[in-house]
Amino acid sequence: MSSIATAPAPGAAPALLQLGRLRVSLDAALGLGLALALAIITFVTTGGLALAPNTWTQIVLLLAGAAVVVTALVVAPRARRWGAATLGLFAAFTVLTAVSITWSVAPDQSWLSANQIASYLAVFGGAIILARLFSERWPALVGAIAVLTAVIAGYALLVKVFPTTFDASDTVGRLGAPFDYWNATGLIAALGLPTCLWAGARRDRGRALRGLAPPAIAVLGTVIILSYSRGALLAAVVGLICWFALVPLRLRGALVLAIGAAGAALLSVYALHTHALTGNGVALAARDTAGHAFGIVLVLTLLVTAVAGLAAAFAMDRVELAPRLRRRVAVALLVLVALIPVGAVVGLAASSRGLTGEVSHVWSQLTNTNSGAANAPSRLIQLGNARGRYWSEGLKVGEHALVKGTGALGYATAVTRYTDDARVVPHAHSFVIQTFADFGLIGVALMFALLIAWSMATARTLIPEAHDDGAPSADPHAPERAGLLTLLAVVVTFGVHSSIDWTWFVPGTALPALACAGWLAGRGPLGEPAGRLARRRRLLDSPGVAAAALGVVAVTLLAAWAIYQPLRSSNAQDAAIQALGNGNAAAAAGDARTAAAADPVAVSPLWELATIENAAGDHPAARAELQQAVDRQPDNAQTWFQLGQFYLQSDRRAQAVAPLQRAHALDLGSTEISQALTTAQAPNS
Repeated sequence: MSSIATAPAPGAAPALLQLGRLRVSLDAALGLGLALALAIITFVTTGGLALAPNTWTQIVLLLAGAAVVVTALVVAPRARRWGAATLGLFAAFTVLTAVSITWSVAPDQSWLSANQIASYLAVFGGAIILARLFSERWPALVGAIAVLTAVIAGYALLVKVFPTTFDASDTVGRLGAPFDYWNATGLIAALGLPTCLWAGARRDRGRALRGLAPPAIAVLGTVIILSYSRGALLAAVVGLICWFALVPLRLRGALVLAIGAAGAALLSVYALHTHALTGNGVALAARDTAGHAFGIVLVLTLLVTAVAGLAAAFAMDRVELAPRLRRRVAVALLVLVALIPVGAVVGLAASSRGLTGEVSHVWSQLTNTNSGAANAPSRLIQLGNARGRYWSEGLKVGEHALVKGTGALGYATAVTRYTDDARVVPHAHSFVIQTFADFGLIGVALMFALLIAWSMATARTLIPEAHDDGAPSADPHAPERAGLLTLLAVVVTFGVHSSIDWTWFVPGTALPALACAGWLAGRGPLGEPAGRLARRRRLLDSPGVAAAALGVVAVTLLAAWAIYQPLRSSNAQDAAIQALGNGNAAAAAGDARTAAAADPVAVSPLWELATIENAAGDHPAARAELQQAVDRQPDNAQTWFQLGQFYLQSDRRAQAVAPLQRAHALDLGSTEISQALTTAQAPNS
């Protein structure tokens, strides 16, 4: 008798939970729980820039990942470790990020990046393990992404409906809640489209649930449009193409998408033609009035699409198209889709520039490093963007640190020495180019190795088995395969967007995609058994397993401690500022020293300590702290600038020249540094 508790056979009745009189499937309960957890992370971390919420989230994710690993040590059978190579390469990328602190131009930022990617590794690895232990729970993951994205997109629209309640201070018409970054808001909506299509087109659930898919798609589509995110729109289109190309529910999915898209079109047109909703700088009273009217339109539209969705679900259950008619409808839809690029080519050829002239103009607009687009609805049809400048600067940074790069998140500090443009952004707006700038050729090679390993693992999971004679076998895992192909469409959507933006660094968008990617890599061939041991291992009887579990716990606690240190340093620095404001210089100095010790690669605690010592009249000590900051980050223009400013304020202009010249060489576009240097070089009056 086998000692492995394998997954239920395909088509088996779902497990049910009895909650009073309510019977809920286990998949639904798990999916709702996962969606809730991801939603909490999204609302807590927002754009991924706030230190405290990100730190605690990373620690929680790390502990959760460790718990999954320990569970696997106890209950996982001895079998092939599908996804192990992919996980190993992801771990190597994490190690590279951490090690880059030693050569980074901004080691404190590299530390923060290492903390984040360690939490990402925990999610990715946890998904790989759970896919083997609980492979039958794949609907929970697909459903969780659908619910998560619909809830976040719905919240984003509520901000428009009730601006006074949710965000009275936001006078920008572009939709950015809850990330405070428009493109991330558009992306989270794009990630939900494949999963909502799957929810509406699948055959094994009730009509009421399937009927909710079209209104969810209407909400997602509206958010993509109102975010004015062309990158999210592109990613959504690629994700949909992937879904329709791979998932064998095309006709059903097309009907669901058509109903949802009609609702999204109505809502988007209404909003875009209402200046108080999408204009910038509109008074709160006008936004409130317009938002309430939009809320009425929103409710009515969702009701209509829900009714249409229920009718479509009923029709799909009752009407079975003949194979010949199904082929004709499919061909008609393909022809309709194919006519779109044909129409675009005809339109370009009929323009005043002609086909080649228009293509050249479009390419020029896309690659122009000085172009941009208005922060208005017209942005959706404009080609100009700042990506060309970001990418060009990122390539320059990478070329000058070709082998190992400037260190994780070093781009923002290093880029200022290669451009005199004062418009500096913290990310290169492309994961590929950011990786080249931060980690050089080593990082690029590791990134592509990881992509290849993941692609091979995913292909092993998704490609059906065949008979010995080469004929495809009947697929008993067809529902699961459709669900996993939907997860693939989610990952592709995220991959497309992160290749042209910095949403990899936004936990709310990255974590759902990582969970999907990990599940695909870890599931393994669908025909092979997966599951858990019928009897868990006793740690007392398995000293090797016990040692491994203790090792995992020890490493996790050490990593959690390391993740906490930058936050500890920041808290101590805040305490120093507060103590100095209260006139307690001794306490302020002690807190500043604690901050400097907690984060031994950061420079802001040293600047604070120099300010305290300078105010106390201990100028040599203040200068020593500023010199230590230069020693910690010699490639950071601000460390040299602070030292030069110290000399200027001490009326030692001759000594200020050298550090300010170095600061100017490291930051060509800073007017503040240029003005200080001019002052230092001016002849004495």
